[in-house]
Amino acid sequence: MVDISRFPRRRYTHGATPIEFLPNLTEAVGGPKIWIKRDDQLGLTPGGNKTRKLEFLVADALAKGCDTLITCGAPQSNHCRITLSAAAKEGLKCRFVIEERVPGSYDERNSGNNFLFQLMGVEAITVVPGGSDIAAAMQKIADALAAEDRLGYVIPGGGSNALGGLGYFAGAQELQQQLFEQSLHIDRVVVGSGSSGTHGGMVAAFLANRINITLTGIGVSRDPEDQAPLVLCEAQAVCDLLELGITVPEDMVQCVGGFWQPKYSVPNAAMVEAVQLLARTEGILLDPVYTGKIMAGMLGMIRSGEISKDENVLFLHTGGAPTLFAYEDVLLGRVPADS
Repeated sequence: MVDISRFPRRRYTHGATPIEFLPNLTEAVGGPKIWIKRDDQLGLTPGGNKTRKLEFLVADALAKGCDTLITCGAPQSNHCRITLSAAAKEGLKCRFVIEERVPGSYDERNSGNNFLFQLMGVEAITVVPGGSDIAAAMQKIADALAAEDRLGYVIPGGGSNALGGLGYFAGAQELQQQLFEQSLHIDRVVVGSGSSGTHGGMVAAFLANRINITLTGIGVSRDPEDQAPLVLCEAQAVCDLLELGITVPEDMVQCVGGFWQPKYSVPNAAMVEAVQLLARTEGILLDPVYTGKIMAGMLGMIRSGEISKDENVLFLHTGGAPTLFAYEDVLLGRVPADS
């Protein structure tokens, strides 16, 4: 395996996250055989894929003597919540820029992650309209802190940059070792593809570590023509950071669209079905914004034959359960999904 130990890392999880076979879901869909990797059980509150990225990003912030983490996200941002959890654990302050991609969607009184933002003591939240220059908004906060003799550390949306991408480079190596130890053959890994840090980091790791498994990214905010270049750029940035001398080929990036509409974070009927199905067959909670739509995409590919019945498929569960409580009515069928 490629050695990444030269990069400082904070460890927030004890051991590897479990891989579980899902017999009831497998039976419900009539195959293929489906496994799940429980990255929803990663450390920090209450776990999720952003934890892996923050292990490297927070280590860098601490090495630079920063006292405040600054990041951004949508109103129910899992990334913001986990960044805040890391800040609390490290004795740092934390500030957010919240982008209202759906106008009027942020309300601090909403449940889910918004409740946890307040409970864990976010220092300040700046709300900006969708389409704003988020990087500039975060830098403005960093500049204001500097005027108070404080040092902020800006973390991009989703923790998705080359350093954050190391989290899922390491995560893919963890998976590779588990499959070896368990003598488990997997034909395809299904992962969410959004800000691109998770998907891109895994692409880099699969290439560099010669992991010969199909990696399928289900888009949560964009269709392939817009998403694939972001993933390719992230994968290349990770390879360059590691000085691997590798050019990532375009055909390493497989993105699937059509399951995230009508808009990012807006419910659809396929997501509701997927969340209900996994909860009622396996007792596992997905979230409405990310994993619910990713699972809907995987189920759609199974039903269309794009994923064959004789494959062994592993679904990467990236967390997000607190968001469920902000979507209670639609998930229980009290109000219709938008599509």
